[in-house]
Amino acid sequence: QVQLVESGGGLVQPGGSLNLSCAASRNIFSGYIMGWYRQAPGKQRELVASITRRGNTNYGDSVKGRFTISRDSVKNTVYLQMNTLKPEDTAVYYCNARSVIIMSDNYWGQGTQVTVSS
Repeated sequence: QVQLVESGGGLVQPGGSLNLSCAASRNIFSGYIMGWYRQAPGKQRELVASITRRGNTNYGDSVKGRFTISRDSVKNTVYLQMNTLKPEDTAVYYCNARSVIIMSDNYWGQGTQVTVSS
């Protein structure tokens, strides 16, 4: 089993920055693809960013150039640095871990709220 805990969300003004953290209960980066997803009210969940065990990254079109995903294997933590935030970024952000061996082996955090407003 893997437990994921997100933190770092909050209320920021447009153009501001936030750094989200996702702490895993154990070292899983060698066997799981880590990702950040978000879901806004009335909208479908969408991929924000992901990072493979080899460090390859993928970003959603709406956040390219503004968000950066990274990880710290010693701390068992993945981060999402969010810059130049827009009101459209307002959503609940979820951390996800997907096994590279068993596709159905997935874990989700509880989510952290990000609100971008004046």
